[in-house]
Amino acid sequence: MLYAVICRDRPGHLQTRLDTREKHLAYLKSTPVLFAGPLLEGGEMCGSLVVIEQPDLAAAQDWAAGDPYGHAGLFESVSVTEWKKVIG
Repeated sequence: MLYAVICRDRPGHLQTRLDTREKHLAYLKSTPVLFAGPLLEGGEMCGSLVVIEQPDLAAAQDWAAGDPYGHAGLFESVSVTEWKKVIG
């Protein structure tokens, strides 16, 4: 199943994102990610959107919980929702 992981950064934590970026990218490359990228606000990174393939919601939530950005305290909120690809 596909899941959208939508993460919003804590305000004022851009440096945390930058400092942890390499670990985050390595984590994404080690798992079944369909696509991923930062959310932007005024051209500045402020969150993440990742679409992953996992067997169920619990596995998707476990995957999201393992993100180095989360461990670094970057995220204000994380949402994991089943997602269906329709176009693209």
